[in-house]
This record gives sequence, C-alpha cells and structure tokens, in this order.
Amino acid sequence: MSQSKSRVEKINLGIRPRAFALNCNGYPALDFGPCTLESGPGVKLSHPLDFLQVFQTTTRERYDWISPLGILALSTVGVFFIYSAQLANNGSQWIQQIVWLAAGAVVYCAIALIDYKFWLKFAHWVYGACLMSLFLLWTPFGVVRLGARRWIDFGPISFQPSEAAKFGALIITAAILTRSKLSTVRDSLQTLGILALAAGLPILLILLQPDLGSALVIPPMVFALLYASNLSQRFFAAALGAFAILIGLVAVDSYRYLGFLEKNNLTPSSDKGAYERHGVLPLHDYQRNRILAFVAPDRIDPMGISWNLNQSLISVGSGGLNGKGWTQGTQAKLRYLPEAHTDFIFSVLAEEKGFLGSISVLGLFGVVLWNGIRIAGLARDRFGTLLALGVTVLFAVHVFVNIAMTIGLVPITGIPLPFISYGGSFVLSCCVLQGLVQSVYRFRKEF
Repeated sequence: MSQSKSRVEKINLGIRPRAFALNCNGYPALDFGPCTLESGPGVKLSHPLDFLQVFQTTTRERYDWISPLGILALSTVGVFFIYSAQLANNGSQWIQQIVWLAAGAVVYCAIALIDYKFWLKFAHWVYGACLMSLFLLWTPFGVVRLGARRWIDFGPISFQPSEAAKFGALIITAAILTRSKLSTVRDSLQTLGILALAAGLPILLILLQPDLGSALVIPPMVFALLYASNLSQRFFAAALGAFAILIGLVAVDSYRYLGFLEKNNLTPSSDKGAYERHGVLPLHDYQRNRILAFVAPDRIDPMGISWNLNQSLISVGSGGLNGKGWTQGTQAKLRYLPEAHTDFIFSVLAEEKGFLGSISVLGLFGVVLWNGIRIAGLARDRFGTLLALGVTVLFAVHVFVNIAMTIGLVPITGIPLPFISYGGSFVLSCCVLQGLVQSVYRFRKEF
C-alpha cells in the first residue's frame, strides 16, 4: 500500500478520500471519488489505448431509462415534423437530422460512460477549450450568415461554438461552486466575483456574434446553481432589483427608439441600424424591433417585423383540438411560416396535431425535466447535483422560451426546441448535456 501511495499525488478537496484500483499496467486507475482528485502514472498515456480507462462500462447500478426513452420519443417527433415542415421545398433536412441524432446517440453513450468527477478535475481545461472555440469565430474559420458570425466552417461541416459554450459554462460554474465556501459574506463575494468573470466572458463573446438567444440561456442556469448552493437570500433580492432596473432600461430604450423613428420618418423595416449609436443599451435595431413586435405590435409593420409572430399565431390557432393532420398544415407548406423546421417547429406541430399533440409533447418534456431533478436529488455529492440541475435548467429555458415565443408570450428569439428543432450542433449539445445527467445517475454511489 505504501508503494502505491507513493505513485499517486492527491489534491485534497476537504472531503474523505476513497480507495483506488490498479489498471492493467499496475498503475492506479482514474478515480474521481467525492473527496480526492488523483493524478499520477495511472493517467499518463504510456500506451496508445490508455485513454480508454476514462470510459467505465461496469457499474453495479442499472442505467436510467426514463430520460433516454423520453429523448427517443421527442427525437422521433422532431424527425417527422421536420419532414413535414420541409415538404413543400423537398428538403432533406430530416435525413440530416437522423444522421445527427445517430451521432448524438454515440456521444451520449460516451459521456454517460465517463465518471462525472472527470469533469471536475479538468473543468478549467474544458472551459478554456470552449472559450477558444468562441474566439475562432474571429479567425478565417468563422463565417457570417444572416448578418451574424455564429458558425465555424470546417469544409463540409459547420459548428456553432455557442453550444459548446453552454457546456463549458455549466462545467466551470459547477466546479467553482463545488470547490468554494459560501459560509461568510467575504467568501461569497469572492466566489461571486470569480463566477461573474467565468460565466460573463462566454456570454459577452456570444453577444458579440450577435446571438442574444444563446446568451440568455446561461444566466438562469448560473442563478439556479447559486440558489442550490444556499447562497444568501440578499443576493437574489439584489439580483431581482438589478433585473427590474434592466427591464426599465429596455423600456426607456424602446421608447427612445420609437421617437427616433418618428423624428426621422423611418419605419422598423427600413431602419438599418441607424439608431444603434444612440441607444441606451448595446442592442442591435433588429433586436429592438423584436421587442416592439411583442409589446407594441400596433406600432410595427404587420407585413414586416411582426410577420413571423403573426404567422406563428395563425399556425397554432388553426390547429384546434386535433389538428389538420400530419403534412396537412398550410402555413409551412405555403411558405408563410419562416424557419418552420428550426425556430418555429412547434408551430408546425401545433397546426398539424392540435392542442392534444402539443400537450403530449409538453408532457414528454415534463418527464425529461422531472427526471433530471430526480437524478439531481440522487447525486452522491454537490458536483453531481449541480451538473444534473444545471442541465435541467438549460433545457427548461429552451423549452419555455421557444414555445412561449411561438404563442406570443415572449419576444421572438432564435432559441431552438431540444431534440425537435433541426440543427446538428444543437443536437450534439443536447446529447452531451443529457449524457452528463446519465453519468450522474450511473456513478451516484460508490462501490
């Protein structure tokens, strides 16, 4: 035992150490117990296949099948309605979606086989790699589409680094809160400062693309993890006050924007960023138009800025109780509904399957989200709880905002619907995140 201990360098995290096993080479195997992180000869790549040690295929606990079955059902629904949404264009996106889902299934299984403690040890490296992918947008690899620099082009494959940023933000937030003390005001302020920098940097880089929708899903996740970490209630009161101030600034900015348009005889459709230099907030004018289309649709050209919302409402409302039938929807078929296979896929579903079909899909999402909360409660330590909770909150924000925007409850943002909207990067991101939840379930107990 003394010889084995001499080979292992332990970093004490303030929790009880656990035993370790030896791999086939006689070195300590990768072990990420709840209280110690071990590094040493066991993690060196002395053999080309040594990296496979990170995948652990034998645990005594069964897999969780609730979320995978729910994901499979949602993915199947997504493929069918992507086909329907693209039927008029003879699009092949539904075939591409199947390919991405198959690749996502492989990624899901790979992440699920890795003990989630691995991500705690390498949190800073994962975070750094995700940030680097965002910086690559401002290199020759970054491409501009629809006026936004959101994709990295690798020839036949394009990648959206904002999806990787969500994963990186989750890992670093959970790691910081796991390793930090929040008992005193001083400790809490120090942790909040570090966390603000760590989470704020990817949010800023995403906003610069610009991609407001992807940036908006990260703060709720961070606040949820802070709440689960028993942070002082005064912090959340202050955050609520800051949010109220932000809403006030948005209202002032929108009012000034309308006055600017009237003074210069412009319309939201004809304005090409003329007000941006005068704005109270660093928003683009098309983002201001979306806000106005939500709060003051009568002041916006219904054939221009409000078109997407109006067509979405027509789609959802015309579905009735049972819908018009699969592939029988008119809004997407007649090309009235823009981005029908991505951002407005729920509108297609509601038109063709009606209220009952919509409730069924919401029920499937409810099962996946409930199961994520359940697994968070079963986790063996704080890091596992924060990971499962963070993934669940990210999915909840996506589901709420996407569906709410299609029925006019929130301004329109480019947030897709998990496992139903078309998108390769987004599908892979969802599979990675859900794989983390499966890992928390598999490794929730020590053996």
